[in-house]
Amino acid sequence: MLFLSELPATMQAIEVDAEHQLQFVSRPLPALSHGEVLIKVAAAGVNRADLVQRAGFYPPPPGDSDILGLEVAGTVVAVADQADAKWLGTEIFGLVPGGGYAQYARMPAAHLLQRPAAMPVATAAGFAEVFLTAYQAMFSLGGLEAHQAVLLHAGASGVGTAAIALAKAAGAYVAVTVGSDDKAAACLAMGADVAVNYKTTDFVTVLKDAAPQGFQVIVDPVAGDYLPKNLQLLALDGRIVVLAMLGGRTVPAFDLTQMFKKRGQLLCSTLRNRTDDYKTALIADFIQQFGLQMQNGALCPVIAQVLPWQQADEAHQLLAGNQLVGKVVLTVD
Repeated sequence: MLFLSELPATMQAIEVDAEHQLQFVSRPLPALSHGEVLIKVAAAGVNRADLVQRAGFYPPPPGDSDILGLEVAGTVVAVADQADAKWLGTEIFGLVPGGGYAQYARMPAAHLLQRPAAMPVATAAGFAEVFLTAYQAMFSLGGLEAHQAVLLHAGASGVGTAAIALAKAAGAYVAVTVGSDDKAAACLAMGADVAVNYKTTDFVTVLKDAAPQGFQVIVDPVAGDYLPKNLQLLALDGRIVVLAMLGGRTVPAFDLTQMFKKRGQLLCSTLRNRTDDYKTALIADFIQQFGLQMQNGALCPVIAQVLPWQQADEAHQLLAGNQLVGKVVLTVD
């Protein structure tokens, strides 16, 4: 084990109590396993998964921290055996296996992303979860190619805004659905080719006209009654990738005949409970395809608000209110 400097024995962290409220507690520093590094956290991204875990419906995988937080930015202050000592003292960001709402967090060294000098630390803290989730959905699972069409539901969310950037960088045609005209305008300003306010417009009718051949990839965090609508918009050999169930876990009448006619695929995916090896390969593929754009600032998360971690509860309320465009980030001191 190599250390940047002497470390404290304990740290401050935000814990969820029995009433699902957030409270500061003192915890021992995370113990490192082979191939891991210890990060002094400067900022942590807030994700909808945090809210679901807080409510008691999304427990961490066995062996992972029960502290909220799936992504951080900070400095590597210790490296374990089988982790390259070159990382010591480096400014990094990336996915953590839980534990992001804390002064220190552990991460597999293979998952580290070096923070570009021009990328603010709060911005870096909101990068990994949304960009890797969007990349996995559209490219690893969806097989999106240049000049194909992709439909992104919840286009103004953190994942949605990251997906717009990635899809346009890859040369795809991008349509989004959103819940307000302001969000539609914001998505169009980011490069979306068409944006539909689902609260005032029948998005199926509009998008059939916008993409008569259908969408090769549909990324859907809503599910519920969106699935039959997705099927109407799916291109031949298209793929529907479901990331969450914000619209409910049950599906109305769903005619599989149409799915067979289109030779469509319905895929359900999460990122958190994937293996370390899977995440390592996903990160490597992302860097190979989009690493240059990440380093030169062409790819950057949309940060809606940055709050001190003492206001973590307010951050959760902002995210739950579903009025934001982009990510919420907590700064840690």
